[in-house]
Amino acid sequence: MYALIVPASTPFVLLATVMALSWWEDRVLPAPPAESLDAPAAAPFTPAAAAEHAEFPVPTPRWQGRLPDVD
Repeated sequence: MYALIVPASTPFVLLATVMALSWWEDRVLPAPPAESLDAPAAAPFTPAAAAEHAEFPVPTPRWQGRLPDVD
């Protein structure tokens, strides 16, 4: 009967360990330094919606707009 205690309690011990590490990370570890107010904010990157580049032409399919004949 006592042999079942270890396998049955293992998930709870692992859960308690993860929760303790999470608490330790939030409460004990120092907070990261705050951002400097003098640093300019970076603009978000928004790519063009349908930009076509000369380096990357739109590929044409092998069948050149025509469906192959199916018999």
